Amino acid sequence: MTSELNDFSLDYFSLDGKVAIVTGGNTGLGQAYSVALAKAGADLFVVTHGDNWGETKELIEKEGRQVEFFQADLENRETIKEIVSSCRKKYGKIDILVNNAGTIRRAPLLEYQEEDWDAVMDINLNAVYFLSQEVAKVMAEQKSGKIINIASMLSFQGGKFIPPYTASKHAVAGLTKAFANELAEYGIQINAIAPGYVETKNTAPIRADEKRNADILSRIPAGHWATPADLMGAIVFLSSKASDYMNGHVLAIDGGWLAR
Repeated sequence: MTSELNDFSLDYFSLDGKVAIVTGGNTGLGQAYSVALAKAGADLFVVTHGDNWGETKELIEKEGRQVEFFQADLENRETIKEIVSSCRKKYGKIDILVNNAGTIRRAPLLEYQEEDWDAVMDINLNAVYFLSQEVAKVMAEQKSGKIINIASMLSFQGGKFIPPYTASKHAVAGLTKAFANELAEYGIQINAIAPGYVETKNTAPIRADEKRNADILSRIPAGHWATPADLMGAIVFLSSKASDYMNGHVLAIDGGWLAR
């Protein structure tokens, strides 16, 4: 025991020499995750829907890390296989996968359209499952790896006007536990982050609604919204040796929202 205590150092949080795939990693929270991983020493393979990655590229390269961008439609399962093969071709391995990409469509339940249900479930759930499965095959060969899913407060609650989003985020929490049970024997850990209310472009309309914003703030013990930077420490921890005995956990970073 004494030798184990002596062995521990802040190097446990280092990601030097690691390779990370981050989906939706060029804007908002995804950008924060990508930059945090780069600051900790990882090289990045960033999957994006669009091509507006100039700022993210600059931020990562400023840390002296390599980054490759891959424009993809995550609804296409053949594309998912291309993501994995392209990352291996570029870097030779995959150490970390962050399933960050997601979408949301709002409408009253009685008016919700089938195509909107399908679109949300394809990105938020199906892409998470199939990309995790493909990456896990690589990690199993390596006998090591970290998969971090992005859950939500709606992994615990019901919400309103977003039934597929809620269903998908509950499912992401379930997949996190199911994958952890099967892949632990290969030295792979699968955990999830459940962000609370975060200041991003997607939440700008809610923050602009004075009543809605006041209602939300009254429920958060911290008394303010998170910024993307508030999630950066957690992504490094869950990607690093420091979290090797953490598996199948959904980590809420919510300013105390769920405790209220």
